[in-house]
Amino acid sequence: MNKQQKKVPTSTVKRLLSYIGHYKLRFIFVLICILVSALTSVAASLYLQTLIDSYITPLLLEANPVFDKLLKSVVSMGCIYLIGILATLLYNRIMVSIAQGVLKEIRDTMFAHMQTLPIKYFDTHTHGDIMSHYTNDTDTLRQMISQSVPQVFSSLITVVSVFFAMLSVNIWLTLVVIIFVTFILKITKFIASKSSTFFIRQQRSIGNMNGYIEEMINGQKVIKVFCHEEAAKNTFDEKNENLCSDATSANMFANILMPVMMNLGNLQYVCVAIIGGIMAINGVSGLTLGAIASFLQLTKSFNQPISQISQQLNAVIMALAGAERIFKLMDETSETDDGFVTLVNARYIDGKLEETDHRTGIWAWKCPQKDGAATYTELKGDVRFHDVDFGYNENKIVLHNITLYAEPGEKVAFVGATGAGKTTITNLINRFYDLADGKITYDGININNIRKDDLRRSLGIVLQDVNLFTGTVMDNIRYGNLEALDEECIAAAKLANADGFIRRLPQGYDTVLSGDGSGLSQGQRQLISIARAAVGDPPVMILDEATSSIDTRTEAIVQKGMDRLMLGRTVFVIAHRLSTVQNSDVIMVLEQGRIIERGPHKDLIAQKGKYYQLYTGAFELE
Repeated sequence: MNKQQKKVPTSTVKRLLSYIGHYKLRFIFVLICILVSALTSVAASLYLQTLIDSYITPLLLEANPVFDKLLKSVVSMGCIYLIGILATLLYNRIMVSIAQGVLKEIRDTMFAHMQTLPIKYFDTHTHGDIMSHYTNDTDTLRQMISQSVPQVFSSLITVVSVFFAMLSVNIWLTLVVIIFVTFILKITKFIASKSSTFFIRQQRSIGNMNGYIEEMINGQKVIKVFCHEEAAKNTFDEKNENLCSDATSANMFANILMPVMMNLGNLQYVCVAIIGGIMAINGVSGLTLGAIASFLQLTKSFNQPISQISQQLNAVIMALAGAERIFKLMDETSETDDGFVTLVNARYIDGKLEETDHRTGIWAWKCPQKDGAATYTELKGDVRFHDVDFGYNENKIVLHNITLYAEPGEKVAFVGATGAGKTTITNLINRFYDLADGKITYDGININNIRKDDLRRSLGIVLQDVNLFTGTVMDNIRYGNLEALDEECIAAAKLANADGFIRRLPQGYDTVLSGDGSGLSQGQRQLISIARAAVGDPPVMILDEATSSIDTRTEAIVQKGMDRLMLGRTVFVIAHRLSTVQNSDVIMVLEQGRIIERGPHKDLIAQKGKYYQLYTGAFELE
């Protein structure tokens, strides 16, 4: 065992067995087939002695030999081998089915649970490490379930049965085999046999699924903002089903076509034949020609299982380590949501706000009361921070006593050096993280009382790093509102100033994007992102340095789209370029998690403080 390999908890083994337990009857049938396969191999080897001594040798001494009995004996021996072959073929096919079924269930469970994890998990774990759970870790499980487990069981049964069979034939030759096996094990335990098989369909399915998982991980914030978890899980289930089907077909044939034995016991075979021949010639232990032939056959069946066990044990340990990592992800705490206030369609009847099943363009917060009734508050976009403290961990507070308000329709800008806390404030509005102290209210309602899905549905966000998903341009825009009609998506694109370049694409809105929109410029990708936020028609917008990664000329185009998007909405803007925030109603200057200056552009310039230094270039943002 490698030094890096550690002892795997028994709980991991039990948990993995619980998945395999869903295929209990099939697995029991596999064990029966393995037992039949091993015993038929031993029986055939022992029958070889009877065949030679009782049928072949007497025929050689007869003047007019009759081959009827010999023929029946050969047919009987062939039937024994045929039973073993069928049992081996059957259990290999069943184990492939069990392995792919277990892996499909594990991947489904793992991906569904991942959708429930908070943003904090993805901020503290590298995406490559998360991806390895779906690739490397699950592949080690596949190899263990479909190959290692049946091989270990088969090898153990074969070794034990062959050993007793050899003892029944000749004790002294058995001792010779044991001596040779001791030396062979020292050589073979360092040898790892690896076989690679390439299957186009399987690799294509794996690539599609891995690409989709990577998109989902990179776009996790977008998924949560637009409450796209269920749609993401449904798409993943479809891709996972395709992979399960393709991989089952590919690996089924791979396991049937087992590699030919490496003949590591050739030297032992020759030595046993020579020693056995000498003993037979000299009449030692009553060895016959049939006994020697039978023993040599048993010798072949004895060496390979021992080396297979030593090789497969390492594979089993690695697979259990991979299972431990997978279950660790599954055991991560899901994002909690104790909110009870929901977002509903509403309308005014006689000046009173009431809930309706139809889209009216008016949204309201529905707050249930103890008596079973409900009160309704119109969604307007009034966001206020009240003495908020926050830290990503208890030992390090990054926001201190943040108090601010954004009335409906106001534009609030945050400026400050990297790490000052600008993005952290917007993450708190979305409830990606919970507060250490203080509270945030939304239209007078504590956001802790609002269901997270409903809260995030009321917020639009345009990030600096744009995430586009595989699909048409129309699909990417509709991501902001899955119920949006094509006309609404086109209207959102026009609002974002994206309609012109989209119509110039090869298939317009039906152009398929792949590779995170690699065929588009950064500005075009950002415009689609703005249109995606606009189609949801949220009353509150968060623009997180949306133009910082594009050139000045492209920024002017994108800025026009954002200006249209911000019109009439409560907007929080994070920007390094101060030219984009001059027209804000209020500008918050942050430093080390504190608001040190606030006010409109003209007032801050007049104060000649930190904002003035930033604007005039006396101090630069880092």
